[in-house]
Amino acid sequence: MSIATLILGQSGSGKSTSLRNLDPAKTFLIQCIKKPLPFKAIGWKQRQNMKTAGNVYQTTDPVEIEKLMRNSPHEVFVIDDYQAVMVAELMNRSSEKGYDKFTDIGKNAWNIFNAAGDLAANRRVYILAHTQTDDFGQVRMKTVGKLVDQHIVPEGFFTIVLRTEVINGNYKFATQTNGQDCCKSPIDMFPDLHIDNDLAAVDEAICDFYQLNQPA
Repeated sequence: MSIATLILGQSGSGKSTSLRNLDPAKTFLIQCIKKPLPFKAIGWKQRQNMKTAGNVYQTTDPVEIEKLMRNSPHEVFVIDDYQAVMVAELMNRSSEKGYDKFTDIGKNAWNIFNAAGDLAANRRVYILAHTQTDDFGQVRMKTVGKLVDQHIVPEGFFTIVLRTEVINGNYKFATQTNGQDCCKSPIDMFPDLHIDNDLAAVDEAICDFYQLNQPA
């Protein structure tokens, strides 16, 4: 069983930048929005298609993402801007009438979230997405509306949900809920309510907590 983590935050709050210290030799990155990495991308190489080499690949196809996630040899698999997958599905089917497309969008998300926790035991998956505030004032993952939300609650698939925050100009991850969001993590996994915005440090804490990559 792999360890899946959901990283949530507003645009510009440091989600993509948190990847900066991950080891590119051990990491595969799916970019759901075509954009330059917000740090010096030494060791990160664009992959042109599923058959070529490289550790950065751009796609919004949920079937392709799941296939890459299951087949990748990398220890760490990152999906950045996952909400763009749902938006692309909705826009590609915008001319369709009825509600089947929303059921399909929810089912594709369900497949990816389940696959993220169904890989080899030493693997970690990080899914990064934007936030939205619902009618009750709760901050949660952004989808494409209530017709998808009634089928799937993304946060429920994850034991670890972190949220980016900017506090006095410092970029942080919140590790536990403030009562109005869905942040959560196991007791004693992280030292504080707010930790540095550094996915490599998060990955190290997860490996230590679950004793991953330890000699048999």
